[in-house]
Amino acid sequence: MYFRGMENFSLFAISPIDGRYNKQTTLLSKYFSEYALIQFRVLIEIEYLIALAEIPLPQMKGRISVADKKALRDIYLLFSEKDAIAIKETEKVTNHDVKAVEYFVKEKLAQLDLSEISEFVHFGLTSQDINNTAIPLSLMEANLQVMLPELLALLDKLKNLAKAWKNIPILAHTHGQPASPTKLGKEVLVFVERIEAQINLFKQIPYSAKFGGATGNFNAHRVSYPKHDWVEFSNKFLDGLGLKRSQYTTQIEHYDNLAAMFDNYKRINTILLDLCRDFWQYISMEYFKQQLKKGEVGSSAMPHKVNPIDFENAEGNLGIANAVFEHLSAKLPISRLQRDLTDSTVLRNIGVPLAHSLIAYKSILKGLNKLLLNTSAIEKDLEDNWAVCAEAIQTILRREGYPKPYEALKELTRTNSKVTQKSLHAFIDSLKINAKVKTELKKISPHNYTGVF
Repeated sequence: MYFRGMENFSLFAISPIDGRYNKQTTLLSKYFSEYALIQFRVLIEIEYLIALAEIPLPQMKGRISVADKKALRDIYLLFSEKDAIAIKETEKVTNHDVKAVEYFVKEKLAQLDLSEISEFVHFGLTSQDINNTAIPLSLMEANLQVMLPELLALLDKLKNLAKAWKNIPILAHTHGQPASPTKLGKEVLVFVERIEAQINLFKQIPYSAKFGGATGNFNAHRVSYPKHDWVEFSNKFLDGLGLKRSQYTTQIEHYDNLAAMFDNYKRINTILLDLCRDFWQYISMEYFKQQLKKGEVGSSAMPHKVNPIDFENAEGNLGIANAVFEHLSAKLPISRLQRDLTDSTVLRNIGVPLAHSLIAYKSILKGLNKLLLNTSAIEKDLEDNWAVCAEAIQTILRREGYPKPYEALKELTRTNSKVTQKSLHAFIDSLKINAKVKTELKKISPHNYTGVF
């Protein structure tokens, strides 16, 4: 049973974005809800009307005062739920969402005694001039205000952990096997570098918009005002909104840069998925314990368990996000001839992968904040794997011209059940090399053979 208007709507939401995770994703409703889309459409219609008056078109010269501009901008700045509902009611009659916005703006003009210029609302435009401007604008704002700050907060946390763990040696694992030791801080910096590189690429992608009339050629504009440079006007208009106008389009934006942005999000999310699995593994290996919170339960059946749920939650949400990003980036750049409507319904889902990404970023940060370094487990793992010093020893023996050092170490490390400090030093003593080199070799241990960092 569903009760419209009930306070705890999240219990009845179909998607966990608006249900279980509503508190984590609610900021995005400001940019990707139906309400937000309508508000951004109103913004574009109003700003376009003001821009026409500033040309000025002959019929609009002197018709909009400074006070009128403020009043017009207040229409979208003070946009309310009541306004959105009024537009949706009009849409029931028009069966056209953008036309309903146009009628709403014209009604507002009448209230401001500006009816004489009402026919310049949506002048020469098609719906996609509004949609393909409103949507990238809302996406830009969401990225700047929500998504990038969350990513940068996560990045800052990783940088701080890298610094804190700079001198912590750990046993590396390649192919699941013990390998040359590394530093924990350096392993975190691997993710820092990868994420930073992708964010830098992300920032270079322009927020492209389409603005050019029914089929992208300014047909109606040109026939009405043939002497005006509508290309320059539109470039300047979109630039003022922080957008870049695509110069050659059909009725719709080609979405290539939007696809590039979604692919970039996919790469960032894939890197973070890699990070989640690594930290999950480190927790499994007991390199980390997790801070306990009073009242929390790790398992409904096993009281001893503290599950790495934050990294698991993030991994799941990153997977969903990337699946949707994949569809968006593959589908949106494709349209039949000058227009089909498949992009319309798909564009309404941009907030979905961003919301799942946001949930993941918050979960990862939460998981990282719970980590407690377990140095005893790390040191035990190093101490149990003296065989990893074989690489160092055979390399120095190569330097010294010792015959077949790799083979000698291979024999030692593969025939003994376990290489210990004692057995390794005994092997070094058996080598026909000078005492100074033997001393050098004996200084090598799994705890200090960590390379340059």
